[in-house]
Amino acid sequence: MNLMIGDVAHLLDLLWSWISTSENDQNSLRPYGDPQMIRFGAHVVLVLRYLLGDEMKDAFKEKLTTVGDLILNMYAMYLFSKHHEELVGVYASQLARHLCIDLFVHMMEQRLDSSMHVKYKLFLAAIEYLPFSSEDVSKASFEDIVERVLSRSREIKVSKYDEKLSDVAEQYRLQSLQKAMVIQWLCFTPPSTIGDSDIIKAKLLMKALMHSNTLFREFALISMLRVPKMPIGAHMLLSFLAEPLKQPKDTLLSFDDHNVTENLHEFEEWRDYYACDATYRNWLKIELENSAVPPADLSLEEKENAIAAAKETLNSSLSLLLSDGSPWLSLVEENLSESKEHIFLELHAAAILCTPSGECMVPDATLCTALTSALYAAVSEEDVLKRKLMVNVAVSSGDKYCLEVALRCIAEDGDGLGLNEANDGGLLATVMAAGFKGELNRFQTGVTMEISRLDAWYSDSDGSLESPATYIVRGLCRRCCLPEIILRCMQVSVFLAESGEPPDHRNELIELVSSSQSGMLHLFSQHQLQEFLLFERDCCLNAMEYQEESSVVDA
Repeated sequence: MNLMIGDVAHLLDLLWSWISTSENDQNSLRPYGDPQMIRFGAHVVLVLRYLLGDEMKDAFKEKLTTVGDLILNMYAMYLFSKHHEELVGVYASQLARHLCIDLFVHMMEQRLDSSMHVKYKLFLAAIEYLPFSSEDVSKASFEDIVERVLSRSREIKVSKYDEKLSDVAEQYRLQSLQKAMVIQWLCFTPPSTIGDSDIIKAKLLMKALMHSNTLFREFALISMLRVPKMPIGAHMLLSFLAEPLKQPKDTLLSFDDHNVTENLHEFEEWRDYYACDATYRNWLKIELENSAVPPADLSLEEKENAIAAAKETLNSSLSLLLSDGSPWLSLVEENLSESKEHIFLELHAAAILCTPSGECMVPDATLCTALTSALYAAVSEEDVLKRKLMVNVAVSSGDKYCLEVALRCIAEDGDGLGLNEANDGGLLATVMAAGFKGELNRFQTGVTMEISRLDAWYSDSDGSLESPATYIVRGLCRRCCLPEIILRCMQVSVFLAESGEPPDHRNELIELVSSSQSGMLHLFSQHQLQEFLLFERDCCLNAMEYQEESSVVDA
């Protein structure tokens, strides 16, 4: 009767009253009511919107928009709950922009651990029924959805941890896997039936490369421990992107954007780094297993496997360190701002504090104050005053174990202005590196910062963030990763010398560290240099002992 007399508003209210079962529960992401009635209501809304279009009176139009969205959203969630992801796009695409984005983000997060087949159905539901990008601010786009998914994947989440503080630190490291898994949404191939499918595929790959490089930097900084366990998040990213990067890159490289080649090059550098890291962890696993067995009980094959793994580790590490091309992760970056006044640099990090035993510390106001003071002390007082360095440390509102660290300083030539030729991340990277290496003065000895999120920005005098300052994070990775690779090489060299296989490349490593041209020396902390010298001493002693033993045997 309502439809016959044209009372569309009352018809919609009636439909909504039939299918909504609770006025108190405002969760629009959960289906209620009779499924057939929800389905009927959703189809009535679609038909009315199609038939009436712009001819509706304002009152009817508002009702059809607001109540209609509630009905469509409910039916889309019902289909999703019944695993009919392939049907969701028809209804979700008709929602208001914010509702559509919220719905797809919710569904993608819920299906993050599902099979690739299920996730691909949801991917198709979005990519086929929504524009990839949209200039209409009232309409959602696929790009809006994936940007939100990527952003939320790096947010600090309220988590429940086990009682053991060592488990807290381990669970933080395992979060890298969840962060990496969202990349799969960008690695699916769009169907050829949609317009510009090749261009969309290339744009998705570009987003995947950019976000992966961001995660690679974070994952590298939390995988400094010399343990056999692989950084699972990083290797998950590499596996997702392996197949897309095998395809022709003509469309990707045709984009008039220097970020394309830059991000592709950085990805390749991270791939080399994690391959090098994997060979080291493989050797360490073999060596730890062998060390648990009395030397007399080790077979010749077990000894040879350890030696072969050690040599492979050295070769891969030296290949990365001594490559003929540009030094690892040394892309220079130029600030494009025309003005050299009032440009600031900011670094924001979310991190936990870990003791040398691997336990997570529970921060409080006193600890935050002590850490703030220690971070200031990581550079000279002259630099603090000249660069207007500001440090702020606070306990995260979302996680009692997590600290939010914010650094800010004024830019200068070579650090935020012009070319950043030093490739060391500048002042802010210097401060943070001391925390990551556990070498903060005026702080508890050996306590390290392990990050869960890290971003650097250019900002103005008012503190408004303008554009990413990725050279800071890349430089920070160079400060932390390169000395560690060299120290691992020295550790392996000591093992080979003990095994009667003294390596041939020790002198090259010493020259690399001491050379002013390589710029490697200032990446080392004082403690790391001491460790380097101790490894070199042990290597020399082991080589001498082996020579003496060989001489005795020959005699």
